[in-house]
Amino acid sequence: MQEQENSETTEAIKDVVQQDIWGAIVDIWNFVLIPIETGENTVKITVGLILLVISAFVVTSIVLRLIRSFITSKLAQGDKHKFISVFKFIKYFVYLVVILITLSSAGINITILLTASAALFVGIGLALQELFQDIIGGVFIILDKSLLVGDVIEMEGRVGRVFEIKLRTTRALTRDDKVMIIPNHKFISDVIYNYTQNHATTREGVQVGVAYGSDTQKVKETLLKCALENDSIVKSPEPFVLFDDFGESSLVFSLHFYVTDSFVDPKIKSALRFKIDEEFRKNNITIPFPQRDVHFYPTQNLTQNLSKNE
Repeated sequence: MQEQENSETTEAIKDVVQQDIWGAIVDIWNFVLIPIETGENTVKITVGLILLVISAFVVTSIVLRLIRSFITSKLAQGDKHKFISVFKFIKYFVYLVVILITLSSAGINITILLTASAALFVGIGLALQELFQDIIGGVFIILDKSLLVGDVIEMEGRVGRVFEIKLRTTRALTRDDKVMIIPNHKFISDVIYNYTQNHATTREGVQVGVAYGSDTQKVKETLLKCALENDSIVKSPEPFVLFDDFGESSLVFSLHFYVTDSFVDPKIKSALRFKIDEEFRKNNITIPFPQRDVHFYPTQNLTQNLSKNE
């Protein structure tokens, strides 16, 4: 008798769980938030579908983060930056594929959904044309490796070091410690100077003028000495001096040298100019001021007027 009562109680509990609790969960899961009419078919965006997409997105993010950490831990620092730049674009592509697969697995016909959204996509495409150009530009940057994290670039007269390449924009830190945000399509349509595309060493130069009559060989030796004593200038390739021109007020020389970090070359040039000024003073080499010789040739009328005034 007691066993029969226990059995009936268990069955009652099962009925409550299945019909009330589980039924309520199923009703919430299948609750339609947004019905989308697509001709003969209707795509129903339910609570369960949204939760499923969010769950797939979170799981994918965790897996991608683990994969990135595992791979970057085995790479050198330079290769690590390159891989992270490429991995960002792979991540967005994987997200898109996972969401489409999740929707398809939930019973939604992706073809119908895309067809119904075609007009919307066209409108968005026209409105966000420049955004798509930036995204395509970002993809090309990665594929042709024209720009990498750590490169020193010059754009519109500003020099910066790239520290982040995103899907739409690239960010660079300028010499005055300001962040320059560059839309990626600029790297396709505009001319960009990449100082470190081939190697880290770049050639820089400082120009100086000396007075006419100065010993040009002594000027050359003094300039080379200043370059060789500067620790920031590499010794190979060697610095060299060019006699550029016979200027209006001076003999124009230029000192050319190589540095390994062109991002800080203004500091190197400044230190070099201080040293050149010091050495020129020691060796009695004069840096002239701009000079103009003005000659007056009085005309006959001017002479007569001067005579009358006297």
